Amino acid sequence: MPDDLSPGYWLFLLDWLIRLAALAWIPVRSAPAAARSWLLLVGFVPLLGLPLYLVLGHPWLARIRRERQARASQLIRERQVGLGELRWTPPESGPVPDVARLAERLGDFMPMHGNEIVLLDDYDASIAALVADIDSAREEVHLLYYLMFDDEIGRSIADALARAVARGVRCRLLLDAVGAKPGLRAFAKPLRKAGVEVHAMLSGGLAWRSLSRMDLRNHRKLALIDRHCGYIGSQNLADAAFVPDRPNRELVARVHGPVVRQIAALFASDWFIETGEILTLDTSIDSVAGDMAAQVLPSGPAYPFENARNVVVALVQRARRKVVLATPYFVPDDMTLGALRVAALSGVEVQLILSLSNNQRLTRWAQRSYYDELLQAGVRIALYRPHFLHAKHLSVDDDIALIGSINLDIRSFALNAEAGLLCYDRSVVARLHAIEADYLADAEILQLSGWRGRPRWRRSVEGIARLADSLI
Repeated sequence: MPDDLSPGYWLFLLDWLIRLAALAWIPVRSAPAAARSWLLLVGFVPLLGLPLYLVLGHPWLARIRRERQARASQLIRERQVGLGELRWTPPESGPVPDVARLAERLGDFMPMHGNEIVLLDDYDASIAALVADIDSAREEVHLLYYLMFDDEIGRSIADALARAVARGVRCRLLLDAVGAKPGLRAFAKPLRKAGVEVHAMLSGGLAWRSLSRMDLRNHRKLALIDRHCGYIGSQNLADAAFVPDRPNRELVARVHGPVVRQIAALFASDWFIETGEILTLDTSIDSVAGDMAAQVLPSGPAYPFENARNVVVALVQRARRKVVLATPYFVPDDMTLGALRVAALSGVEVQLILSLSNNQRLTRWAQRSYYDELLQAGVRIALYRPHFLHAKHLSVDDDIALIGSINLDIRSFALNAEAGLLCYDRSVVARLHAIEADYLADAEILQLSGWRGRPRWRRSVEGIARLADSLI
């Protein structure tokens, strides 16, 4: 070998060593779709692709977080053993039994009867109800949110917590370290001084035990007041117009009854994972509030399976007449995409409701790349015009509703901690159908012929963006 090899030779050799190492390593550690995206990136720019993959390529959590999640799941299952009188047994026919069993096996929580569920579709009214409930609290308030901004709504929540603590109420606030950075910066210190226990979720740090993949986020939106009232949905603690020119439209479920204990347990799980403190949960049953059946569905990288994705696919597969899905972000994996196509081709009316406006440009381009094949299969696609439709929900026939923080994208399925509420009540589903109809009344309905008339350059951009579906 010559002694005077140029730096270019060594760079060329390094490039190919990286490519070959990636080809041997990445497919073993990643799902096939994600592996293809990463191999493409590494193949084009090895010196950039490899560091990015090492940081973002695998949804890994530190062992201590996985162990705490496993311990929390075990405690949840053990404490439900004594609550057999609250277990709801669905009728054997229809899609409900399969979905309820699957959700329990994946997310630990059993279906429970005796609940009252009210869907809140008005942004300001939902926040006003939450503030009023905090002001009526006598024992404790627990809030877990992805976003909290230093704006009018953020301040109203912070002020309500301060008032509650002054009355002797125990208040805890969990906020995502990245999404709620403005709220943490503005409110953490004064709230702690007032007596509120405030913690940031997934903040990382130099200690190895606290590390995780840097872009994993806790995307849940939960509120718990005195363990008799709970909130779960898509709405954050921020003004509706935090997306410029397109105020958010959200959907939140306000619940009373035994399922509130599941919201309490999910909050306690996240509190334990972040702080190591085990909260004492009251499992006594004195809160039967109605006759509705429901169960909480948690999902996230700390669980062995992709809970949200698996339940969404099961719901689509079990629809007999109609399935409606509303989401602001639609970048599905192959399993979800296939389920939608097969359902539509089987004669099920599949209605997808998306937002015409979107605050994430790459996601907007990527999701448009799916429209052609879905329209061709018979999926109906509507683009809601007036607001940024940030609500996330799904209905199956007249039997099941899923409401929560779960988007129909790979990030939500694999990388984010999410929470949904499965409702097995026809009156809740009917209310959700009315909300869906309101969306459709002011939406642009896509037609296959018209969609195929878009410029070729747009198709190319959409296709390129789709290659990054596992990276978005």
